[in-house]
Amino acid sequence: MTDYALKNVDPEDIEELLVKVEQSFGIRFVSGELTHVNTFGELCDHIVNKIQLNSTNDCTSQQAFYKLREAISSTLQIDHKKISADFLLTDILPAQSRRLKVRKLEDALGFKLNILSPPDWVIWSLLFLSIGAFIALFFNWKIGLSGIVFSIAGFWFAEKIANELNLQTVGQVAEKITRENYLKSRRNPNTFNQKEIEKVLTDWFSDEFGLEKAELTREAALTH
Repeated sequence: MTDYALKNVDPEDIEELLVKVEQSFGIRFVSGELTHVNTFGELCDHIVNKIQLNSTNDCTSQQAFYKLREAISSTLQIDHKKISADFLLTDILPAQSRRLKVRKLEDALGFKLNILSPPDWVIWSLLFLSIGAFIALFFNWKIGLSGIVFSIAGFWFAEKIANELNLQTVGQVAEKITRENYLKSRRNPNTFNQKEIEKVLTDWFSDEFGLEKAELTREAALTH
């Protein structure tokens, strides 16, 4: 078996993801706690051991789908029997009222969905502006600094008015909230399914860093 090293993943990006892991699983890492963790499998085991809850065998992703379906049904007035995992988000979240309906869903669920993004052209324009402003610092610091401030404000504003769906189906949203709001997705948030954690983390690392799941073996080396 090939032992992969996640050498293309920035350690700071892993740290940012671990903050989300803390929030999802209701745990906290202390400084230096993970220095002995060298592989993806060891990280998964460490997180499982850190979750101080009773383990059951029920399926969290299924419960997340049911919770999401109920929220959609109650807030958007759609018969829950018609809502399947393949149900298209564009059919229930039309562009003209999308942000309002997403907020209603988030209120019903009790957590953020983070399924809206600015258009790609806006992000790329602001990115090029940021690069140009940084270069301008070497020639005229006032213009460069103004450009950086403007681009930062632009990114902030773009996120505030984001209206593009970054997922396509209800099932994909259910998978996302299973990862990012694991305990809140469960029928009983004081329990967890120990057997699911490694799969959830594998899906999360794969999605977050664009990794093939084949690379996320238990022996895959983490960079420190």
